[in-house]
Amino acid sequence: MTFPNLTFDNQFHDQLPADTESEVYPRQVNAAAYSNVEPTKVSSPTLIAWSSDCADLLGLSDVKGEALADFLVGNILHPDSTPYAMNYGGHQFGHWAGQLGDGRAINLGEVNTDNGHFTLQLKGAGLTPYSRSADGLAVLRSSVREFLCSEAMYYLGIPTTRALSLCLTGEQVMRDMFYSGDNQLEPGAIVCRVSPSFMRFGSFQLPASRGDKALLKQLVDYCISRDFAHLISDNDINKDTYLAWFEEVCERTSTMIVHWLRVGFVHGVMNTDNMSIIGETIDYGPYGWIDNFDLHWTPNTTDAQGKRYRFGSQGEIAQWNLFQLANAIYPLIEESKPLENALNDFAKQFHQKWLEMMASKIGLDTLVEGDDSLLLSLEDTLQALSLDMTIFYRLLTQVDNTTAPFDASSAKDLVEPACYAPLNDDQCLSLVAWLNSYIERLNKSKLSPEQRITLMNATNPKYVLRNYLAQQAIDKATQGDFSEVNTLLTLLKKPYDEQPDFEHYASKRPDWALNKAGCSMLSCSS
Repeated sequence: MTFPNLTFDNQFHDQLPADTESEVYPRQVNAAAYSNVEPTKVSSPTLIAWSSDCADLLGLSDVKGEALADFLVGNILHPDSTPYAMNYGGHQFGHWAGQLGDGRAINLGEVNTDNGHFTLQLKGAGLTPYSRSADGLAVLRSSVREFLCSEAMYYLGIPTTRALSLCLTGEQVMRDMFYSGDNQLEPGAIVCRVSPSFMRFGSFQLPASRGDKALLKQLVDYCISRDFAHLISDNDINKDTYLAWFEEVCERTSTMIVHWLRVGFVHGVMNTDNMSIIGETIDYGPYGWIDNFDLHWTPNTTDAQGKRYRFGSQGEIAQWNLFQLANAIYPLIEESKPLENALNDFAKQFHQKWLEMMASKIGLDTLVEGDDSLLLSLEDTLQALSLDMTIFYRLLTQVDNTTAPFDASSAKDLVEPACYAPLNDDQCLSLVAWLNSYIERLNKSKLSPEQRITLMNATNPKYVLRNYLAQQAIDKATQGDFSEVNTLLTLLKKPYDEQPDFEHYASKRPDWALNKAGCSMLSCSS
């Protein structure tokens, strides 16, 4: 095989301590950042989807050949590749889970490109010491969702890991989709994920929980040197550096979560092992997009009762997770007050970013007194009316300061395409009141109608990866037809644009999808 022109430097592997045990079996791994492990060979790899833009990022735009799939599933390793699985812990649903690690992900190594350094990681590549009782594999349905969502989030302008490729393995994998005892064989698949770093909050929590300050320091120092080098002064990493690093992690995390709220994305499983230290969206499991606006909605069946990770609580959970990270790095700072200050600043910054984001969604370029109330009452109205979030904000461009005051009839006409059920009288009154307050606010805006619409349409996507769209692509792919996967990839590259040929993808959720498996809620099962 002619290998892709990749320049590996493998700093994570070369600079941090490795697991001394070479045999691959589930176990506790101490005093190590990773374990050396090779991907499990598969029988018949087939490349079924490829992100050309991600390939360009890596300098792989001209890579071709029948053996490419063998490289993308780990059957054939680049001579300079040093495959490994990362060791980390985490809180899951608010409870400390101890060691977790890359149970079904294997890193091929880090590469240097003209666009920076990136780690190539195969998700679903086989057994690692962190697989616990699982098999380390992934199935087609979850891999389609991972591949499409990674790229969709990128084109929405949201910090995210990328997906280079989606391959079938030729293997059949046993899974119980909803943990109901209904085990079925499903097609196996592997996604090649790409990111500057796959380190998580849990990467630092695990050594801290074990009292391994030496490894904790090594990991934090490495992370700062590799991805936060601008914080280092005079080649010295000290307590001030650690604090500045934590403050920036807080800032990046708040920016990411506000983006999620902007587009109606719900991660579904914000455990600390699923929180990227560089502020990227990572680990696309039971995620979902809001259809009818509901601050209490979670896409995760495991979270159906407690709703810990519901849409409207993602900012609070992010702060809780950052508090756990602060606890982990405390031994390096040995002062609680500056960490507490950073967490308090997170809350303030998050609220301010939320206000600015919401203002952009309704076409305001500045905030004035009273806007806080206007924006909060909008969410109350959307919640009460159960309107389709994505469609509503695009419809709102039809309102400007020259619009006549709304009555019940005109308000109904405006939002009808976003309604999942007819509005009653009380709902109409609420909607009319908000729309007329909005018109009054637009009278104070200095933006022209054209400028306002441009701002709104650049903030509010027309197309998002609704769960039912992803499931339709999965259903076809399971039958060997991958056309819908690639159609969605094309569509989602321009989520803010009018795309007449794809207009039907901008429709609200159909009734049949409300309770269909894969279209409403999902489990953590891969």
